Amino acid sequence: MVESGMRFRTAGLAIASVLLACSPSAPPPVAVPSVAPTASTPLAALPDASAASSTAESPFAPIAARFLEGYLKRAPTLATNAGNHAYDGAWPDVSAAGDAEALAFYDATRAELARLAKDRLDDKDRIDARILEHQLDYAKFTLTELRPADKNPLFYTGLVGDGLDVLLTRDFAPHDVRMRSLRARLAGIPAIVQVAKKRLAHAPRVHTETAIQQNKGLIETCEKGLAEDVAKEPALKAELEAAAKTAAAALRDFQTFLEKDLLPRSDGDFRVGRDLLTTTMRFELDDDVAIDDLAKTAREALARTQEEMIDTAMELSPTVLKSTAPRPTTTEGKKKLIRAVLDALAADRPTNKTILKDAKTELDRATAFVREHDLVRLPEEPCQVIEMPEYRRGVTVAYCDSSGPLEQKAWSVYAISPTPRDWSEKRALSFYREYNSSMLADLTVHEAMPGHYLQAMHANKSKSDLRALFASGPFVEGWAVYAEWLMAKYGFGGPRVRIQRQKMMLRLCANAILDHDIHAGKMTEKEALALMTDEAYQEEGEAVGKWRRARLTSGQLTTYFYGFTELAKLRAQLEKSPGFTERAYHDKLLGFGSPSLRHVRALMLKPGG
Repeated sequence: MVESGMRFRTAGLAIASVLLACSPSAPPPVAVPSVAPTASTPLAALPDASAASSTAESPFAPIAARFLEGYLKRAPTLATNAGNHAYDGAWPDVSAAGDAEALAFYDATRAELARLAKDRLDDKDRIDARILEHQLDYAKFTLTELRPADKNPLFYTGLVGDGLDVLLTRDFAPHDVRMRSLRARLAGIPAIVQVAKKRLAHAPRVHTETAIQQNKGLIETCEKGLAEDVAKEPALKAELEAAAKTAAAALRDFQTFLEKDLLPRSDGDFRVGRDLLTTTMRFELDDDVAIDDLAKTAREALARTQEEMIDTAMELSPTVLKSTAPRPTTTEGKKKLIRAVLDALAADRPTNKTILKDAKTELDRATAFVREHDLVRLPEEPCQVIEMPEYRRGVTVAYCDSSGPLEQKAWSVYAISPTPRDWSEKRALSFYREYNSSMLADLTVHEAMPGHYLQAMHANKSKSDLRALFASGPFVEGWAVYAEWLMAKYGFGGPRVRIQRQKMMLRLCANAILDHDIHAGKMTEKEALALMTDEAYQEEGEAVGKWRRARLTSGQLTTYFYGFTELAKLRAQLEKSPGFTERAYHDKLLGFGSPSLRHVRALMLKPGG
């Protein structure tokens, strides 16, 4: 697991800040209001995900079509992100009246679904109807119970950042067309700020502090970050500069509000509590999960993986440590050996000058490895390795940004990050010790091949716009972690990469434990940092950032562990099936799009499909 992720794939009704959904600064899930203007089953018998798309005669089809039309109109920033560009210049209505109108729309759609004769639906429409029901219920819960527009300033900084970023970074339309949309969105920022100042009451302090930092980045973008784009459009120069000036002034006003007004009264509790975490987890995972049992399973997996790391460390010891010492038997001895091996591997690391080239090399190596072992169908769509924009650096080392499911032309970029220009040499060194050369190989597997990039391109083949639009975070992140396991199983990168994957598994487990113990318990900062640094071998800087992230979100950190463990259990059942091959199994699994794990299980285990 890495601190990164897909930048649109979890774009559901319940998520507004899609672009940073996997970063330490991501806000919790928020609903988007309205816009102003069996194990013995033979593998060959499993249902074909690409078959049976909705037809005009389907009773579900018109409901889905009406909902998607209304939803995208009410969520213009997510529409842009997904590839529908009818509303590229608009913002959602984030006022209380907008919330009320959105709830009415969701309730009306839910009532239509309740009247639907489910027994008349084929398997695909039946699952899509359940996905829509779940998204509608999650959206209503978010608007009425979580209420981020009233409690979380990150709702607004995330919304503004997402709405501008896609227009600046994605080449989905001619530059002048995107700049006209950008002009309109810049001009709409003052209205968002006014709503934010009116609605925000008592936020948790960590949320306000993080929003203050994010808003500084937005101000810098409006004041200094648009010059290159503006220069490309002389005919729009005056209008763009005026809109950017207006937006920057509004954001500076918001900065004053955040620092002078909201921060002093930011006395909200960042711990959501056991009851709210249980409900949030049910929506986030789209499954009935006992949160205590899930945390217990994560602790067991943590201990098991630590023992596996000893085996790998012993294998590496003669070459990286020049040591043939016997296997340690004490806990401290085991930790000392693992740390020594990880420290030795950290010495082989990229630099700001080499990391882009190194990432390209790793992508080529991983692609060749997948092809050689015929693990899964390789995408024909390109994946470009790019240097991460400066304003996104310092939070994550990488992300995968893929075209939305509604785009006419599919593409992906694997963005890799040099350290920010203002970082000290010591801080940059710590960063690259964590993301050393063998970790970069594992990172590339997770983000690109056969992780997020490959999965996204398979999902783009889905016959359901609704399923593609509301991708399951646990499936998306679970697949990327599963991809790490799969490549290590076949020996990609040898024991040097394997021990980094095991380290990432420790981080995966620690994430789930943090999620539970912080929000359903009273875990302190000291306890959290000890878990991450002493038990999961994270660098101190990584651990400090995760402590912040764990307080900003609830439920999302568990998606990686839950998604991977469920995919691992499913594979354990089906790899015993007659005719099992890696290629056939993975192509079928990925062919369903990205539904939640309960639907994936039903589809994959259905006999005689």
